[in-house]
Amino acid sequence: MSLVGFKAQNHQQQVRKRGASDKTDDRGTTPEFFDELSTRFGGFTIDVAAAAHNTKCERFYSIDDNGLEQSWAGKRVWCNPPYSNIGAWVEKAWAERRHCPIIVMLLPANRTEQAWWQDHVEPYRDATHESFKFSVEFLRGRLRFIQPGETEVLPNQRPPFGCCLLIWEAT
Repeated sequence: MSLVGFKAQNHQQQVRKRGASDKTDDRGTTPEFFDELSTRFGGFTIDVAAAAHNTKCERFYSIDDNGLEQSWAGKRVWCNPPYSNIGAWVEKAWAERRHCPIIVMLLPANRTEQAWWQDHVEPYRDATHESFKFSVEFLRGRLRFIQPGETEVLPNQRPPFGCCLLIWEAT
């Protein structure tokens, strides 16, 4: 196999000037995957980046509520943020980390070269700090997501990237 003439292409989400499409930003985490994480981390009390049709918690912040502007204090936080604005969500988690027992964020694992990763993840990865532990967990395979308007995962509903979890946990 030869790579002569191969032209690499970024995913649409990485090159659009206005961010991702609603279809891309509105991917829902499957209940099975979320339930596994919820059990593992002792339950979540709020989904900070959700919509009524895809929230995983009884309590959630919608796009109108803007989870970036709300306090997460005292809550056990689940976050599958819009992938068109990841940096702002990671910054918010860092700002809230001392006030939450746990924050778990689901992100694409193919963005390690981007500024938000280099500034807010890489320098702190897998370290215990004064009152919390921050870790990164790369997930095996590719997750499947529920597309807007659907109630279950349809065939070929995997994004073109693997995912990881960012975990801020009080010590």
